Amino acid sequence: MPEFQEKCHVHAIEQVAPDVFQLSVHAPRISAAATPGQFVMVRVGEGFDPLLRRPFSIHQQFADGSLSLLFKKIGRGTTRLSRLNNGDVIDIIGPLGRGFDLSCQEPVGLVGGGMGIAPLAFLAKRLAAGEREVAKDYVLLGARDRHELAPLAAVFTALGYQVRTATDDGSMGHHGFIPDLLADIFSEIQLVYCCGPHPMMKNVVNTCAQADVLCQVSLETHMACGLGACLGCTVAGRDGNYVHVCRQGPVFYAGEVGWAE
Repeated sequence: MPEFQEKCHVHAIEQVAPDVFQLSVHAPRISAAATPGQFVMVRVGEGFDPLLRRPFSIHQQFADGSLSLLFKKIGRGTTRLSRLNNGDVIDIIGPLGRGFDLSCQEPVGLVGGGMGIAPLAFLAKRLAAGEREVAKDYVLLGARDRHELAPLAAVFTALGYQVRTATDDGSMGHHGFIPDLLADIFSEIQLVYCCGPHPMMKNVVNTCAQADVLCQVSLETHMACGLGACLGCTVAGRDGNYVHVCRQGPVFYAGEVGWAE
């Protein structure tokens, strides 16, 4: 798959929730080649602090050659990104990795937790652009509270999906966790796409296995290069070997991954 390095002008930087930002940049070659589930590596500054690029899922992709990244401000790198202004230039490599398998034509469920919702927006738009009836598809989204979740859920509602939500504090939707909602939709779907914190995904994977429903997962790991050279993003595979999230993933069928703690 093609990979490009582009100097990208910032179109917009918007705070969409407490400590959550959406960064939009003009990256025509990366945007044109990207598929849902792929990611980019972003150089945060011009110097050596932070030294390493940061990996971000592609949140949305647009026909005008731009794309957007969704991130939470949690450290030096993301803090610097949150302070960018329109017209600033950042260096991005992408699109990287293996994205979602979009071949399923039957109803599906998209399951996202926290910042794991980010790649599902791109996926949802791509699915909706086809001939499928997205009104038969489900989107299950979870976060800490409504302030973080409501702006993200609105994207999927606008596309016509059946959206159900859960929050840790009960301020929006189900008071609890997203896997609690899965049992209600298993009789209506054939496949689950999932991204979020590891414990949540492990729970979703186990629940899908018990219901004999296929599941694809987008793994989130620390990455130093994103190109398969540093071997820093290896995780255990189901067969006892190791897989590289940046090259063989980040999307896997759940059965390809070892889910031991």
